[in-house]
This record gives sequence, structure tokens and C-alpha cells, in this order.
Amino acid sequence: MRFSVWQLVLSTAFLLFTACSEQKKPQAEQSQAAISASSTDTVATTPATPARPDTTYVQDVAAYLAGQRVSRHSNLQALTVQPAWQTFAADANKSWSNYHATRTSKIEAWARTELDAVRAASSTIFYPFSGPDLLNAVTMFPDSKTYVLLGLEPVGSVPRPSLLENPKLYPAVKASLWSVLNFSFFRTNDMAVELTAGTSKHTSKAPADTTAAQAAKAAQLDGTLSLLLLFATRTGHQVQVVRYVQLDKQGQLIDADSTVIQKPSLKNVPGVEISMLNQAGVEQKVYYFSADISDWKMGINNDAVIKYAQSLGELTTYVKSATYLMHKPYFSKVRNLILERSNYILQDDSGIALKYFRPSDWELTYYGIYKRPINLFATYYQPAMTLAYADTINRPRPLPFGTGYNWRQHDSNLMLAHRQKPL
Repeated sequence: MRFSVWQLVLSTAFLLFTACSEQKKPQAEQSQAAISASSTDTVATTPATPARPDTTYVQDVAAYLAGQRVSRHSNLQALTVQPAWQTFAADANKSWSNYHATRTSKIEAWARTELDAVRAASSTIFYPFSGPDLLNAVTMFPDSKTYVLLGLEPVGSVPRPSLLENPKLYPAVKASLWSVLNFSFFRTNDMAVELTAGTSKHTSKAPADTTAAQAAKAAQLDGTLSLLLLFATRTGHQVQVVRYVQLDKQGQLIDADSTVIQKPSLKNVPGVEISMLNQAGVEQKVYYFSADISDWKMGINNDAVIKYAQSLGELTTYVKSATYLMHKPYFSKVRNLILERSNYILQDDSGIALKYFRPSDWELTYYGIYKRPINLFATYYQPAMTLAYADTINRPRPLPFGTGYNWRQHDSNLMLAHRQKPL
């Protein structure tokens, strides 16, 4: 975030004034007033406190990446009148309109009926193997206070203005979203491939072409944060604060700087915290951690992710398109964490294998249709699931949308596990 000296003086003075005269204003109203302030007659005489995060810029970046309108005085305003961005925005709006009509509306209608009680009891959503898929987490559980996402993808950073000006950005964003908008799961390599498509053509040429190669490399979005911001604004949220964080070996959440985020050590787990307001003005927080959560990898950092998750209290766990990793013996730590700390688990068949759910502990409700996994994961077929879905007494309930690897509407499955005795 960048501030001029004059902006800092003005913001500090205005905050001092409003702190004295408007103590009874709602916090959200005070924040909006501070953001929109453009002048004041008071000059601060005390040392400046640490600069407030430039929430306007972060929200504008989120909107810009999403193909939505930025604030009136944003530095990005000039870019949004360019034909390339306007074409990108029109295409994005068309794609999102189709997505909401074919998926969001169906998920919301289904969840109002099937997840009503679950939502009310789901303050914290734990979503392992998610990548940057805030979209589905918020759609399923719109009123939760905290969302904790885990993936292998790096955290990344808020895109710089030079990157936002790069015309390669638009097709890259479109490519990165294509699979999640069409198939419900996210493919992380689409964006990198699109952004670096021209680089290899220049690698063997004369030094005169080095600039082009460097420019292409510099255009890369460096992690999940850009997409998290995009999903936040496309789900009707206003981004307030972005903060880099990390988990130490005790599983404590502490601040991190950009160096830790870009080049994390094996002993710490890099992450990001996003504070956002929903349409009702209620603050929600999103945490994304870049972590390999296999048993032996977590052993390197003293099971920091497990310790952190245990500190969150009761969980509702959401799992889909998880490559069946928790079927394997060497993902036992995260599997046991979920089974021990969750009151509810909503998952497709790629999550925790059915054999790990003790009937004495869990009430299971099945939705949709269970078919064999796609060929890539054929070895993870579960005969017990076939039997469960064939039960004529407790028949599976309808699932009016597609999800997971068998993404077509009439091929998909979900299972809701409800702990018999709440934690």
C-alpha cells in the first residue's frame, strides 16, 4: 500500500477529529467516513500512529480483477475506460450471470432447506485442500464469521499497478476462473500458463528480447490472494483489510512481512488474513494458509496447522475435489483433526472415506448420486458408498446442482455428517 505525506497527515487529522466528536457512531460508519475524507483544517501535532490500511485501494483492486466498477477517485479508474478492460468486464459479467443462474441460485435454494440448522451452528468453516475457492465456501455458508482455507498454492500479494496495467492480465484471469465457474473446482495452473505463454518464445533469442521475457514474467499473479479478493467482491463483500500472517511452531497466528510470505521457511506456515464486510455490514474474516498438510510435511513445522485448527473451537468442515488424499494413511493427522473437532462435515466422496465414520458417532445424510470416481481416481471407488446410496429405507436426497470431479448435476454427490453428541 502506498501513501503520500499529505494523505497521511489528512487521514490522521481526520481520525483524531472524529474520535472525539463521533464516539457513538457505528464502527462501519466511522470507517466509511475516514475512507471518503478528502480535506480537513486540522493538522496533527502528535506523532502519527501506524498508517491505516488503504482499504479503498484493496477493494478497488478486487473490483477491477472481478470486472466490476471501482471507486470514483481510484487510480484504476483510467484503466477501466480502456476498451480491453471494458471487453474483459462485459465478458466477466456475462460469465458470472450465467454462473449465478445455473449454480448460485440452486445452491442457495438447496442450502436454505438442507443446511439451515448447519449454517446457524457454523461460526467457523474449515476448508482443507481448497486452494483459493472462497466462492463455494461463502455460497454454502454465507453467514459464518471465519473461513479457514488451506492449499499448496502460494499466498501471493495484492497486485501492483504495473501488473494491473498489463493486458495479459485479462485473459489470464478469465482462464483461471474457467474451471471453477464451469466445473465447480479450481485449477491453479491455468493462470500461470496464460501469463507466461509468450516467455518461452524469447528464451533462446538475443539479449534484445530479454525485456519482453522479463515483462511477461513480471506479469504473473504470484499466488491465491488475487483470486480471494476477486471472489470476495463477486460474492457481495467489501474488502476492508489484508494482513500477512504466519503460524509459528506452536500454531500461534502472528504477523508476517512480505519476505516471509514470498520466501517462507519450512518451520513457519505463511498465510493471509482478509477482513471483509458482507451486504449486511457484518465483518467476516478469511484465512488462507499455504501448507502441505501430509503427515510428514506437517511434522517439519511441529504440526502448526493442526494446533491452530484446534484453537478455533468447534468446526464445520467443507471438503470437495480433494483428490482423495484423506483416503490415504499419510493424511491421517488432518483426517483425525476433522473427525475430532467438527460438529458437521459436508463433503463429496473425495473427502474422508466412509469407513472412518463410526455409526455411533455420526448421523449421515446422502445427497445426489454416487458413481465411480473419474478414471484418474478410479482406485478410490467405495463399494460401501454404493450400498449406502442403494438404501431404499433412507434414500439419498436430491442434489439440484453439480459439484466435485463428477461435476454434472445428475452425477454428483454430497454427504452431510452430523455428530451425534455435539462437542
